[in-house]
Amino acid sequence: MDEESAVRRRADRDLDDCVRALAEVHQRDGYPVNWPERPGEWLAQSSSLLAAWVAELDGRVVGHVGLSRSGAGDAAPGLWSGREGVGVDRTAVVSRLFVAPGARGHGLGALLMRRAVREARDRGLHPVLDVVASDTAAAALYERLGWELLATVEQEWSPEQTVVVRCYAAT
Repeated sequence: MDEESAVRRRADRDLDDCVRALAEVHQRDGYPVNWPERPGEWLAQSSSLLAAWVAELDGRVVGHVGLSRSGAGDAAPGLWSGREGVGVDRTAVVSRLFVAPGARGHGLGALLMRRAVREARDRGLHPVLDVVASDTAAAALYERLGWELLATVEQEWSPEQTVVVRCYAAT
């Protein structure tokens, strides 16, 4: 399967289909860890989003990835920019990546990642991401694609919730 036929820019009309696929992922894999009150808005990331894409299989939206500016809770941008001696504004965060369970095994996750990385590089930005350490399947994908583990850190998501995240940068 090639990127041109499977991955396209996300349109507003795709959000309901994305939420349905995300709900399947959440039920099966626990991603996202905390189900958002408004999942469509969570996916839209309107204030920080640079671009987003969907993956289609047999005419259905089955996957998603976003590319956004660094936010307050993102650890990877600071780690990479500190190491490189540049500002976090030189990074782009790959986020909201998922593929519906029934559509896995077709390489769609890798295609979505390649598209996000290409967009970041076209904008002169370095792609980075954070992933919850318990999401071993996602971490395995990033490592298979050659991403570099920067660090494993704890993040306080709320006074009651601390999570361990793995921070990656594209090579």
